[in-house]
Amino acid sequence: MRPTPRKAIVARLLSVAALAAVCLPSAPAAAAPHAAPAAAAACTPAQVVTNGGFESGTSPWTQSSTSVITNRSGQSAHGGSSFAWLDGVGSTHTDTLSQSVTIPAGCSSASLTFWLHIDTAETTSSTAYDKLTAKIGSTTLATYSNLNKASGYTQKSFDVSAFAGQTVTVAFTGTEDSSLQTSFVLDDIALNTSGDTTPPADSVRTPAAPAYTVSLSSNTSGTVWTGHESATFTNASSTALGEVYLRLWDNYHGTCTAPPITVSNVTGGTAGALSVACTALKITLASPLAQGQSTSIGFDLGITVPSGADRFGYDGAFSFIGNALPVLAVKDGAGWHLDPYTNNGESFYSLAADFKVTLDHPTSLLVPATGTSVDTPGSSGRTVTTATASKVRDFAWAAGPFTKISGTSPAGTAVNVYSVSGISSANAQSMLTTAKSAVDAHAARFGAYPYGELDAVIDNNFWFGGMEYPGFVLDLVSTTALTHEIGHQWFYGIVGDDEYNSPWLDEAFTDYATDLAQNKTGASCWSSVSWASSAEKITNSMAYWDAHSSRYSTVIYGYGKCALHDLRRLLGDTAMAKLLKDYATSHWYGVSTTAEFKAAAQAATTTDLTSFWTTHRIEG
Repeated sequence: MRPTPRKAIVARLLSVAALAAVCLPSAPAAAAPHAAPAAAAACTPAQVVTNGGFESGTSPWTQSSTSVITNRSGQSAHGGSSFAWLDGVGSTHTDTLSQSVTIPAGCSSASLTFWLHIDTAETTSSTAYDKLTAKIGSTTLATYSNLNKASGYTQKSFDVSAFAGQTVTVAFTGTEDSSLQTSFVLDDIALNTSGDTTPPADSVRTPAAPAYTVSLSSNTSGTVWTGHESATFTNASSTALGEVYLRLWDNYHGTCTAPPITVSNVTGGTAGALSVACTALKITLASPLAQGQSTSIGFDLGITVPSGADRFGYDGAFSFIGNALPVLAVKDGAGWHLDPYTNNGESFYSLAADFKVTLDHPTSLLVPATGTSVDTPGSSGRTVTTATASKVRDFAWAAGPFTKISGTSPAGTAVNVYSVSGISSANAQSMLTTAKSAVDAHAARFGAYPYGELDAVIDNNFWFGGMEYPGFVLDLVSTTALTHEIGHQWFYGIVGDDEYNSPWLDEAFTDYATDLAQNKTGASCWSSVSWASSAEKITNSMAYWDAHSSRYSTVIYGYGKCALHDLRRLLGDTAMAKLLKDYATSHWYGVSTTAEFKAAAQAATTTDLTSFWTTHRIEG
């Protein structure tokens, strides 16, 4: 999160003097735990289609004529200004478009997506005269025709995981018969790989490898969601695991007698009492899990979004739903992490997980979400948005009559900007430009963006400067804030940390990355440092900063990034860049600590950094 300097941090919404004891129904007997599957092969996540939005000329695409990739009038782009227009001639004609791609080995998840618009002069409702065929290698993925005409673009998605480790050609062939034109217009083509990249091995942190499956349905306004959630996980620890805790973070925004997040009808274990101001729910497992064993729990879930332009709240017709899905707390060498919610920053500490979330909602509401989303028709007047995300630490979404614009970054990441009413088209376009630039800048420094599409939801009524979730950010109209939130995709999202006890590891690193993306050198910024007390340190926890909230932004963001600029000047630009790239790679989907970063930095130089850490008050 990036606090805005224009507004004071809002007061906490509730003060709880005593923790309520709310009992939930006992669970029926659960199935016996089972052994965890073997770890998957390593995968380097990547988006392997180059220039999928056609905004960087024609390379490396092969086209049948120079008019296929175009920005000429008569059709429009899904995002940006260019697109691929196959056929539309109205006589016997064939157009082709292709690109050779290499899908990294070890990636069990590979998804080819593209946006397709079809218009036609054909009047038949039964005969496919003109056709578009999509292929990968020698495999035909789909064939479309004049019968699939539509007024706008629709996204198509295909699982191409079977081609991992291969170099194949993605190809589109459009054919027309002798009369009546059909235009097949393609844009924002991407092939994202992820899936089974295994986080760094760590037998201390458990429950590991969580996978969440969620199905929710909303009311007409998108402010109430009900349904079911299940979680599968493995005990990585050598100590038997007899219980888990669910974090119901958004109960901070209500009361224990009327919590916004309700869990009931638990299966796979026995629910205990809510604790930590009703943000933690203990579930005693049906039988303890030995190391390497896996099991599942399930429960009915209710979410009621409160009023307010917040990371969990609604602003008029627009709902923002962050931290609403219950996620598993982490147990590590320090025990269970059941820290309190903080509105000053973040308390969130979770391991990389897989999510499949199905959101049934009125068609009038757009629902941007973490992961890659596909919309399908639901019951009358409703749409089902299915969002899948691999190796993410949380899942967030929004719902409302947003204005949406889309584009593709030069490196191939699909970017969507969703604006509430009152955001001008010029500001929305500016945020889209910023997002495309930022995601590529961060990816070039720290590693390829692995989460498929990126959604930015813009509302100038947010009291905070911005808030990050995997593949999904909330923000004001602010170039710096949006660049910062997108930087969090790496520091917190990919390279995880305990945000309550080590907030500098995500905020300071992200603000440093923001400076680099904006070509700011941080020259002399450490010279303005003035400590408020001997107890003030860059590495203090949120418990300290909640008690000294006026200093949080100054020290964590300002002094933190300046310390990293100082470290860069000490190591040299090249060595610092390599340090951070290598550090991100070694902690990809894992969890970082201050001690590990200090050790990595020391290994990058022959200079003893002891005095550097002391001067910059970096302890741990």
